[in-house]
Amino acid sequence: MKHTDIEKLAKEWIVDAADSPANKRVQEITLRLVTDLCKAIEDLDITPTEFWKGLEYFSEAGARNELGLLAPGIGLERFLDMRADEADEKAGLTGGTPRAIEGPLYVAGAPESKGFARMDDGSEVDKAEPLFMQGTVFGADGKPLPNAKVEVWHANTLGGYSFFDKTQSSFNLRRTIITDENGRYSFQSIMPNGYGCPPDGSTQALLNLLGRHGQRPAHVHFFVTAPGHRKLTTQINIDGDKYLWDDFAFASREGLVPPVVRVNDAAELKAKGVSKPFASIDFDIQMVIEKPAAASGIVERTRAAA
Repeated sequence: MKHTDIEKLAKEWIVDAADSPANKRVQEITLRLVTDLCKAIEDLDITPTEFWKGLEYFSEAGARNELGLLAPGIGLERFLDMRADEADEKAGLTGGTPRAIEGPLYVAGAPESKGFARMDDGSEVDKAEPLFMQGTVFGADGKPLPNAKVEVWHANTLGGYSFFDKTQSSFNLRRTIITDENGRYSFQSIMPNGYGCPPDGSTQALLNLLGRHGQRPAHVHFFVTAPGHRKLTTQINIDGDKYLWDDFAFASREGLVPPVVRVNDAAELKAKGVSKPFASIDFDIQMVIEKPAAASGIVERTRAAA
């Protein structure tokens, strides 16, 4: 079947068949996706068995709540970031901290504190490397930004996230920090580990067929918000990780791999209140001004809340 014939058919099914007022945007997107899918079926000679097996795959992935993991795994979430970067540049919004994917593991409502937070619950203190991370949030004018909201979350030493990993305490390794009068934030935590897709899950099943691994490097997520500035969604990767530049979610970016400094000086250990060497990471954050004419920096999606 010719592409022009497919386009005519899809329009008949999606547009011409409407017998009541339609949502034009939903209609436009559905028409395009159905048209492109029909063209792929024709061009690739996709069999009925392959088609129905594909539907079964997505049904299973949805039942496992893995569609939010699949999207970054096949590059779609990174592609959305690339388009957002391009839109920001066209709108003159440049110079800020690079964005990075959100991923599927944010939980709203983390405990809030001013300036500093202890993120871990102490359950892994004997086996984990202590981590101290700190930085300044700068406004669009280049000045430190007091009262910015810095939401932080990361995995434990096994690559698990609280709320999703029921063995962890509520909001373990999740905090909201309001910057102090100097725009500073800091937290004490433990060095996170990377994680892999569930080995028996839907995402890894597809990655296996594509000849790909499903591993992420160790990383720390951030949401940063402040009045008059665009919301920043980003993450830093831990330098030296085996998968630093081989992230299955394609989230590694230049500018988001700050140096890790190992500290073993006895006086500094005492000052931090720890009994063994710790890792220290400095990460300053540069916000950009909100412009009404620019595409929104807010992504509306269903997120977990505890």
